[in-house]
Amino acid sequence: MLALFHAFSTKCNQIQRAIKLGDDELVASLDRELEPLIAAILAYKATSLLEIYMQLQFMNNLIREESDDRSRVMRNSASLSVLIDRYFGGASEAAGEVLRAFSSEKIDRDDAFGFEESSVLNDVILDSLPDRVAVVTRDYRYLYSNAANSEFLKSKPMELMGRHISEFIGTEDFESSLKAKLDACFTGEKVECLYPSYRQIEPGKVFHCTMTPLRAKAEVIGALLVMHEIIAVPAGMLVA
Repeated sequence: MLALFHAFSTKCNQIQRAIKLGDDELVASLDRELEPLIAAILAYKATSLLEIYMQLQFMNNLIREESDDRSRVMRNSASLSVLIDRYFGGASEAAGEVLRAFSSEKIDRDDAFGFEESSVLNDVILDSLPDRVAVVTRDYRYLYSNAANSEFLKSKPMELMGRHISEFIGTEDFESSLKAKLDACFTGEKVECLYPSYRQIEPGKVFHCTMTPLRAKAEVIGALLVMHEIIAVPAGMLVA
């Protein structure tokens, strides 16, 4: 499934570049190529709770992105209902209610879906935070990014899903520093670290990152990352 998200993200980036070039014909052509990818993502039969969440989150983001187009909102909402029927046995709840079942602070459905209370995500709350928040899967790809993190990476949340972290910080920095910390988090350890900005336009900036294991049915399925800039480096902490 991540390959499909990556292909979708790549196509979105190509569209953005075509828009900047003012090539309307290319934009229209690329936009048509998105439809088969969206159809493939919807047709994919999830084999885990993580993949179910990814599909639901994808459709939720798609509805948000196309909120100005009523016909597309109606179509995407219908597609979301199809996913709900597929995985939850014809549940009658509205699409938004089912999505909130994955993201509310605590409801009776948590046990049925398999997500532990501490691991749930609330999009509205996370998008209102000034801190950068992201969820990374065990193969180091973005599953979720809040508004602050998406803006920092100059990408829309939908464009980040399925993309490898190394695309943004570089393969060398990923392999030499970040990968080991994420691996420790995937074993169940909560990790805190400091790291310098990887962007040349921000020389000297230092960020604090907390990595918390994200669990489903006691199994670590990813990491919740919370990042913010710090003014002074705390005593005893080294910048990685």
